Amino acid sequence: MEDNILKGTTTIGLVCNDGVVLASERRATMGYLIANKDAQKIYQIDDTVGMTTAGAVGDAQRLVRIISVESSLYRMRTKEPMTVRAMANLLSSVLGSSRMFPFYVQLLLGGVDKTGPCIYSLDALGGRLEERKAVSTGSGSPIAYGILEDRYREGISTDEGADLAVRALHNVMKRDVASGDGIDVVISRKGEYIRLGADDIKKKIEKLGN
Repeated sequence: MEDNILKGTTTIGLVCNDGVVLASERRATMGYLIANKDAQKIYQIDDTVGMTTAGAVGDAQRLVRIISVESSLYRMRTKEPMTVRAMANLLSSVLGSSRMFPFYVQLLLGGVDKTGPCIYSLDALGGRLEERKAVSTGSGSPIAYGILEDRYREGISTDEGADLAVRALHNVMKRDVASGDGIDVVISRKGEYIRLGADDIKKKIEKLGN
């Protein structure tokens, strides 16, 4: 039964001096079958907050709906956006309360709020960690970390972070069979949530020269 769950991925999050970069590839696998070549793995949760998903697609989509609705309700009641930390705490509670029948996911929740840029990683049992530099989840994350650890530096800009995320994913897709079929990159800055177009991604790959 578990082999029929859509899964397999690589996601990346980078905390930058002017915002946050979230990135993923687009392949969903079902065991050894490539089940989908255009899977969405980065979801916009609020105006400047996004979430990457790794693991079972159905579980991830359910969690996206939950946190999106709660964020919208909070904004309606208080007339201000929920902070990324508050969203992470809420997701942690949802995941923790379902530990007997867990959501099979790894999540990165990141964006810019009144406290600045931040990213939180969450596991299937509700563990929540604040990531202050670079983070990766999913089957290709060991390969991605090799590049991120080598090239990430303090004070990196979101433009530089997008280049680094593309570099890491481009190399992951050469080695991890569960990752492939294109790259998505989202840049979150104060007042902005930008999803890079296919032409922008192509130019960044061409700059790599390999």
